Amino acid sequence: MTAANKLGIAIMTSGGDSAGMNPAVKCAADYAAQSGYIPYLVYDGLRGLVADSIHLASRELLSGMMHKGGTLLRSSRSPEFFDIEVRRKAYENLKARGIGRLIVIGGDGSFRALNQFHSDFQIPFAGIPATIDNDIAGTDYCLGVDTALNVIRQSIDSIRDTASSFSRAFVVEVMGRHCGYLALTSALTCGAEICLIPEVEYNLDSIGARISAEISEGRSYIIAVVAEGTKMAEYVTRYINDSIGMEARLTVLGHVQRGGSPTVYDRMMAYQFAIAAVDALKAGETSSIMVYRDGTYGRVPIAEVANRKYRMDTALLKLAAPLAC
Repeated sequence: MTAANKLGIAIMTSGGDSAGMNPAVKCAADYAAQSGYIPYLVYDGLRGLVADSIHLASRELLSGMMHKGGTLLRSSRSPEFFDIEVRRKAYENLKARGIGRLIVIGGDGSFRALNQFHSDFQIPFAGIPATIDNDIAGTDYCLGVDTALNVIRQSIDSIRDTASSFSRAFVVEVMGRHCGYLALTSALTCGAEICLIPEVEYNLDSIGARISAEISEGRSYIIAVVAEGTKMAEYVTRYINDSIGMEARLTVLGHVQRGGSPTVYDRMMAYQFAIAAVDALKAGETSSIMVYRDGTYGRVPIAEVANRKYRMDTALLKLAAPLAC
């Protein structure tokens, strides 16, 4: 097939950034080229589709991506994409370059936007789940989660040094939007004494009694991990200080959790998801999302993601109960 006859495939990142996006972009572009497509890169997310920030995926643009966090393609919020005429402009930009396929690396909001775009102009797309919140229905894992967990782990390990040195309590608020996956996994793997997440009922009076008993038995410091979705971090800090009687400090990790060089695990997951996305488009699928469930890679229709609410594994939730009472 000559270059003139090759179909273009555009790769973009959208929504919140996460480590693993850059490896996914590079792997998708490389494999797309090997599969007979002409790969393009879309900068600035959905806004870039409209603004025609679309460039041929050259060796220069792709080099040095694997080890970098965030997204070199950048991202943006684009409420104007809900306007059909704005989407039409994006379609014309793709059509002018002979681009007939899209790969979007992002969250469920980005997938829904591309699904609407497909409904309007019949441009097939494949979605790669990427969000540190790990809250996309249908998949056990999203790109960036392992890197975020390692950032949190390192932070809590460092905070523990100060907590033990001064016999203090530290409350650590972690991201996750309305999902407690990051908080719970971090609490379990860092040996926290308290963990509050939206999915599990908690009782501060019961927690207070338990911690007070442990203090009487010799506990000299406390680590509490609180998911941002509970909106309880400041309150818990005051509660420990006033009701339990241990000096308490609050640390909000914030956006530091979204950055950092992707771990080996995230790089491998990016590779597997990218290959699957290109293969899905090659197979003629028009709106599928790549997933990883029960140790197996697969893909599901967009409806299974967009129309379902993510639910954390019940076995993992059971482990949270002793930290919330």
